[in-house]
Amino acid sequence: MKNVNVVLGAFYGDEGKGKIIDYLSRNAKYAVRFSGGNNAGHSIEVNNVKFAFHLLPSGILNKNIKAILGNGVVIDPKVLLEEIDNLKEHGYKVDNLYISEKAHVILPYHIILDELLESIRGKNKIGTTKRGIGPAYCDKFERCGIRMEDFISDSFYDLLKINIANKNVFLKAYGYPELKFDDVYKEYSSYAKKLKKYVCDTTTMLHKAIKKNENILCEGAQATLLDIDFGSYPFVTSSNPTIGGVSTGTGIGSRYINEVIGVIKAYSSRVGEGPYVTEQKNAIGDMIRELGHEYGTTTKRPRRCGWLDIVALNYAIMINGMTSIALNHLDTIGKLDKIKLCVAYKYNGKITTDFSTNMDFLNNSEAVYEEFEGNFGDISKCKTFDELPLKAQKYVQRIEELTNTPIKFIGTGAGRDDIIVRE
Repeated sequence: MKNVNVVLGAFYGDEGKGKIIDYLSRNAKYAVRFSGGNNAGHSIEVNNVKFAFHLLPSGILNKNIKAILGNGVVIDPKVLLEEIDNLKEHGYKVDNLYISEKAHVILPYHIILDELLESIRGKNKIGTTKRGIGPAYCDKFERCGIRMEDFISDSFYDLLKINIANKNVFLKAYGYPELKFDDVYKEYSSYAKKLKKYVCDTTTMLHKAIKKNENILCEGAQATLLDIDFGSYPFVTSSNPTIGGVSTGTGIGSRYINEVIGVIKAYSSRVGEGPYVTEQKNAIGDMIRELGHEYGTTTKRPRRCGWLDIVALNYAIMINGMTSIALNHLDTIGKLDKIKLCVAYKYNGKITTDFSTNMDFLNNSEAVYEEFEGNFGDISKCKTFDELPLKAQKYVQRIEELTNTPIKFIGTGAGRDDIIVRE
């Protein structure tokens, strides 16, 4: 009955989860997005066409898969419809999409409030994408949110009217223009009509699939160090992109989970504010950014880049119970002459391999590195581990030794099939 596999980001997001999800979805019947909103992005290249998904599960490109947006996702209807239309323009029918009736809806006031809250934080800004995700989750827990089942029903009118009236009180207090109910209702009720056919009870659907022993792939947005509970708070996202979010965001219990695959890059990156121990604010960081095309899928912001951090990785493995690792961008880091790997921190004069999200600890820790030879050459055609240059093998094997976790997938290039799978 353990037929549910999970793909999670191990660091700050942008690890290349989409590529691994796309590969694994070839043998799955269901691909489920369980958390986050359109503040995240997965990029997949198919037949020289690059798709950037912000809400749709990456597995939707496989016509044999049922792609699900779980109840833990917050959905901007406008963005979702744009993604659906984009796929249709490229020949995809998108009749394999299902949306949880319990998923919450992002509305215009959420986006405005997100911008407002970030602006008044000043120097203490979090680095939010200003897509309304945080305020939408706030409404969810305040119990005034609008779920998809409300959005597509007659109750949407009354619920929206109450919420806009309440939100206008805040907007007026801060000198923002008040929202006009009629305009918002007209626009968003039209979106509801278009999305209605996709909305259903996805939890029951998934449990029927489990009973049939059909393979289910759950994909997370963002990553472990951005988790609202276990990340570098307050510089985190507003949901749980860690393993616990799978159950609360889909209704699937832990007894059904088989593999938990943690996705990393052969280096690391971060978007937004917050501590980052292995960041390279120098020519090396700039070089990694350009070689890896490290610009946000959602925001287009340049990502902060640095070396791979084993201390943080072991924390992610511990928190999520990761059973294996997917290592992307080995080709990218292999273009450097020398590669560094953070194997410990130095804090208050002492060496430690224990990770903490405490701000004082992270801001005052210094990375302890091991150095490796780079210049791997072109590895995009390598299909087995033994075909990799010995220098590349040594780097991969050292990561496995330090984490005591097998690296099952190795990304060797930007293409969909530039991947080594180690059985």
